[in-house]
Amino acid sequence: MVTKPPKPSGTVEKGRTKRDGSIPHNDSDSDLEESAAEIRYRTRGHDARHPTSPTNDYANKSKPRLSEHVDSSARNDEDYEEGEEFEHLLDPDHPEENLGGEEAIELRRMDVQSLESFDDDTASKSSEENSPYEEVRATVPNYDEDLPCNTLRAWTIGLSLVLLGASTNTLFSLRQPSIGLGILIAQIIAWPLGRGWERAMPNRQIKIFGLRCDLNPGPFNIKEHSIIVVMANVSFSVAYATDIILAQLVFYKQDFGILFQLVLVVSTQSLGYGIAGMMRKFLVYPASMIWPGNLVGVALMNAMYEKHQAPDPSIIGGRIPRYRWFGIVTLVSALYYFIPGYFVQCLSVFAFATWMAPKNVVINQLFGGVTGISLLPITFDWTQITGYIGSPLVPPWNAIANTTIGVVLFYIILTTFFHYTGTWYSQFLPMSDSSTYDNTGAAYDVKRILTPEFTLDEEAYKEYSPVFISTTFALSYGLSFAAITALVVHTYIYHRKTIWAQYRNSTTEKPDIHMKLMQKYKEAPQWWYFTLFAIVLTLGFFSVLAYPTNLTWWAFLLAVAISFAFSLPIGIIQAVTNHQIGLNVLTEFVYGYIQPGRPLALMLFKTYGYITMSQALGFVSDLKFGHYMKIPPRTMFMAQVVATTFSCFIQVAVLNFALKNIEGVCDLTQPQRFTCPGGRVFFSASVIWGLIGPSHIFSPGEIYSGLLIFFIVGAVAPIAIWYATKRWPRSPAKHLMAPLIFGGPANIPPATPLNYLSWGLVGYLFQYVVKKRHFRWWSRLNYLTSAGLDLGLALGTLIIFFIFTLNEIEAPRWWGNEVVTSTLDYQGKAIQAVVSQGETFGPKAW
Repeated sequence: MVTKPPKPSGTVEKGRTKRDGSIPHNDSDSDLEESAAEIRYRTRGHDARHPTSPTNDYANKSKPRLSEHVDSSARNDEDYEEGEEFEHLLDPDHPEENLGGEEAIELRRMDVQSLESFDDDTASKSSEENSPYEEVRATVPNYDEDLPCNTLRAWTIGLSLVLLGASTNTLFSLRQPSIGLGILIAQIIAWPLGRGWERAMPNRQIKIFGLRCDLNPGPFNIKEHSIIVVMANVSFSVAYATDIILAQLVFYKQDFGILFQLVLVVSTQSLGYGIAGMMRKFLVYPASMIWPGNLVGVALMNAMYEKHQAPDPSIIGGRIPRYRWFGIVTLVSALYYFIPGYFVQCLSVFAFATWMAPKNVVINQLFGGVTGISLLPITFDWTQITGYIGSPLVPPWNAIANTTIGVVLFYIILTTFFHYTGTWYSQFLPMSDSSTYDNTGAAYDVKRILTPEFTLDEEAYKEYSPVFISTTFALSYGLSFAAITALVVHTYIYHRKTIWAQYRNSTTEKPDIHMKLMQKYKEAPQWWYFTLFAIVLTLGFFSVLAYPTNLTWWAFLLAVAISFAFSLPIGIIQAVTNHQIGLNVLTEFVYGYIQPGRPLALMLFKTYGYITMSQALGFVSDLKFGHYMKIPPRTMFMAQVVATTFSCFIQVAVLNFALKNIEGVCDLTQPQRFTCPGGRVFFSASVIWGLIGPSHIFSPGEIYSGLLIFFIVGAVAPIAIWYATKRWPRSPAKHLMAPLIFGGPANIPPATPLNYLSWGLVGYLFQYVVKKRHFRWWSRLNYLTSAGLDLGLALGTLIIFFIFTLNEIEAPRWWGNEVVTSTLDYQGKAIQAVVSQGETFGPKAW
């Protein structure tokens, strides 16, 4: 932690931040509608062809706009048609000759002697150069500022938010549907905290661990804020390994102790850093790797530091400051949640058809929102809309549409067909849930087929029952198969040339203006990442070999190798579409065949094989955010590592606290819905893939062997979409993405079609209708509205939990709270056929 440096690393010298008429960052005139303008497709009205905006006359008169300089950049927008940049990202054959900057410089480390000339060159060129991609031009400034970021204030606020976010999200990950604090919420909360510190703290230095630090380094700035956001981003998501701990403690009744839990969580959360370091030149440095999810945070960050926030009286909420709007939305959201969350709980899953016929099986299956498919997806609860997928006010409409297509096609149409034709003995099972069943329709009793060493007892299994799952659960595995092959084929069709070119030219590629500005920073060397990787790999070996996990050393290394192999193709997809395809089912499939009958080993293999990749791409995404915000890479590295490690300890502590202090936790009938949905799915998957193994479930002749055809379906779909796009280039087919259609609804179950369909409807309203018809409102207040709704929901839920739940104060008993619990849908009993006592269904031998 260094304060008062002679010159903050990686920043342009003072006096050069306002260069050649470009807009200084803290004096940016454009409103959020300018900075966040059209993440996809619609930014034409804000580029070089429209250098002024009718919504901000003061800004137009006071300074020239960045977009005025785009005409002199390397790219001429007049030559491009609507949506062509997005097509370039997906089509490697798209013309590229005009996409680079005018100059080609090597991506090399600059020495001290060349630094001053770089300053002069950058200062004169920044107003002329910009990103070749409109969504980046509309959001990310093409200049840098001399601002400190590695400050005591940033670290204190950042780690405090890590404590708040990691603990809150871990606690409510046990709830169905889960809720949590998102990164946008952390970004918004950090601003008043930073400003308060700026005003309250004295201007003097203190010593911490022998280092002198400024207690008040001056005005709270955008780079400090960015570091805080990065800390929150790596720590707010609940560690995947916590589901292993839940499955062990709650379902398998196996406890290895707190040390095992800590080592497991730290190693699974941090192993991806080594991969992230190697992927920087492919996924961070190239301008084409946009990472659209980061643009939301960048746009909001820029808006928060505008000095001129002109009101817009023509829109709702346009007369008040945006932070006041955010506060009002947060307060209303928190107060409103008491209605569906406590006083009138029927509003949460508004399946009125099931209330009129609570004992009708078919009605409950078709219209139920708990174990049904929600043909009328009505909810008045923001928890149901955002619980599994996140806010629908953030992703672009294209991603929402592709995901919703997958839900309707597979979880409405195909599920209905399979279920009512008796496929997989579905008449004896719920239509949609995440539990496992035996051949009497009862919950599968794993104790009957476990040896004392927690492996499969083959004879006991043959005497007991094969495993059965609901229709949507079975279909989810098929779609996971399809998503994997679709991803491979899609990457080959659209990105093979890009990957090969970047691999061959990664050190000589023409950088955009952001890469040029970032070359002023001292890069975090590769050996930092490799050293951390070696340390965490050692911890991983300790966790799997020092305890009776039944996972062999070579299987552990195979899991890490799978993560490494898929990081690049999946990273490209995520960098373009903001959607990540999971490897959880692929890792289960692989390990279930090579070492069957080992449930705990399966869970560990899946976590190291999937989460290592997922965490690596999360770290890469943060590095791209730092790239956009011009944060020194070495500061980024330290912020990521410290926050990740700190959050691991917090999550393990909160998880153990919840398991010991919440009565009935993980029971399906827990009154406050702390039913452990993630741990339950994890346990079910460990039974299917680990204990019994895929050879007993998916191999030819077994009950669910037909699902293997989805491997072929997933491989063919991208080819069909590609052909349709070439045959009809202006058709909507150009917006289809097979990996997203198959992999988008991946949270079903435990999520239900109600969650996804209501999410899609709200997303259509805000990301298509409002964005198209009321763009000025959307670009000024959309993201703040989303963050306010999320924060208010989290606050309302926390209040209910600490005031009512922990004090065992029950919700009012009246019709509005009891009508839901009387339905077969809620009780999980919407089953068409029930076997008689002593009888079974399914095959006679297995």
